[in-house]
Amino acid sequence: MSGEHMQIGEVATRTELSLRTIRHYEETGLVTPSARSQGGFRLYTESDVARLMVIRRMKPLGFTLDEMRDLLAATDRLDSGEELPDGERTALLERIRGFEEAAQRRVADLRTQLARAEEFAATLAARLP
Repeated sequence: MSGEHMQIGEVATRTELSLRTIRHYEETGLVTPSARSQGGFRLYTESDVARLMVIRRMKPLGFTLDEMRDLLAATDRLDSGEELPDGERTALLERIRGFEEAAQRRVADLRTQLARAEEFAATLAARLP
């Protein structure tokens, strides 16, 4: 599957992101299509789709575009297959750990919000016949 290229419409369907959003991520340098067709259409690979899914998961948690770029840069470097000096590898893993901790905090906040919303819905339901 890794050798196949997809056009932006298929990527939008797969990621549930709009064409406009995908183009915006390209303009901001977050996800650059891996190739262009002879007709000049953007062509995306599975790894481009995976990057878009990372962004799609980070956005509702309130991460900024710069933070997304930072995380993707760290994971790209770790996944590059290059032999990294121990110090750099440790620093990259620390950066990813920071994102993981931030995500866990946001999960906890969302659980609290969800519990409040459920309580509110239940109090309304109780007033109805």
